[in-house]
Amino acid sequence: MRRRSEENSDSHDRWLISYADFITLLFAFFVVMFASSQTDRGKVGEAVRRAFNGEARPRAQTVLGGTVDDFGQGNRMLRGPGGREIYSPVSSADLIPSQAFLNRELAKEIADGKLTIHMEARGMVVSLSEAGYFVSGSDGLSEQGYPVLAKIAETILKTSSPVRLEGHTDAVPISTPRFRNNWELSSARGIATLNAFHNQFNVPLNRMAVTGYADTYPIDSNDTEEGRGKNRRVDIVILSQSGASAEPNAKPHD
Repeated sequence: MRRRSEENSDSHDRWLISYADFITLLFAFFVVMFASSQTDRGKVGEAVRRAFNGEARPRAQTVLGGTVDDFGQGNRMLRGPGGREIYSPVSSADLIPSQAFLNRELAKEIADGKLTIHMEARGMVVSLSEAGYFVSGSDGLSEQGYPVLAKIAETILKTSSPVRLEGHTDAVPISTPRFRNNWELSSARGIATLNAFHNQFNVPLNRMAVTGYADTYPIDSNDTEEGRGKNRRVDIVILSQSGASAEPNAKPHD
């Protein structure tokens, strides 16, 4: 009778083993789902390993005045096949600390009307006015522009999003020995900004693209000098996931 009682007790407790296995698998599943939701897919395996080993979540780090951690916030530079660098765009929410950093560091320039910073669905837009950073009718950057570009470059290097440099002009036609029209001028200013970021501040070329819009995207009226002054600008766009989704995908090559 005693032997039968012990067997019944063992059989009743076996469900605990299955229950424990189920809870462990369910926990691992939610860890994988959480890690997959982050931009940095390379952290998925690390998250699973930590979950099964019972390790704590990585400590937070401070980046540009905001607190971020190792689960996909901050720098997301990955290595692709053959060791090539792959840059993964961040969300618009991830760019808010960067915007706060630039608003603080470039407060004087903003107050002087030399640049504006705002957030759009496509990412964070830093708009440099011609009057503050370019010689009129030229693609030459003024010396006072480099300290500002240094702060913007610092922001770019703290994220992993691609960057688009967009040149804009007013509607007044231009024809010089160097630039036949506003299309060439707007494109050249974008290229000049790209070269400054790369040559002076080591921003990788494969993170940047240049677009010349001439006078096709004004932000103010071209009927007044004040409006035309606002339209002559270079927009530095740190693309969000939404903005980068419209960019062409690079094809792997040897």
